[in-house]
Amino acid sequence: MAPETQQSLKYPNIRVQEEDFDLSTEVAKLREGHTDVGAVVSFVGTVRDINEGDDVAVLELEHYPGMTEKALENIRQEAHQRWELESSVIIHRIGKMYPTDQIVLVAVSSRHRENAFYAAHFIMDYLKTNAPFWKKETFPNGEERWVDARLSDQEAEKRWK
Repeated sequence: MAPETQQSLKYPNIRVQEEDFDLSTEVAKLREGHTDVGAVVSFVGTVRDINEGDDVAVLELEHYPGMTEKALENIRQEAHQRWELESSVIIHRIGKMYPTDQIVLVAVSSRHRENAFYAAHFIMDYLKTNAPFWKKETFPNGEERWVDARLSDQEAEKRWK
């Protein structure tokens, strides 16, 4: 594991990293010291081998260091303001990834399941539209394209306004 940076110390529940993550480990950390937790909801996003009808061999994510972590922390804090949560974590990977690789983890703990479900859903919807990540797909023939924002993600975000 890479040494902690000043940025990761500032936002300990936000990580932007190249290395993969382990769901069980992250959920255990989320629950640690919280004996009042009755619900943990997690979402893991993975790389698909097809997008917009085209085969995808590689997905590469780039970000703007510092700005990305701050945007993710703002989203996380807004979820904590809207719902009664004990803890939450967002891990987003960058770099080259391949079909079935994990991209993102959103995990939320709360006393009650409804708060956890709503908060996790909210975080993912806002992350898709408000976090500065750029995605590039590479096809089996070597051609590349940048992925545009999806209208469906913008529509999903509207449900929370």
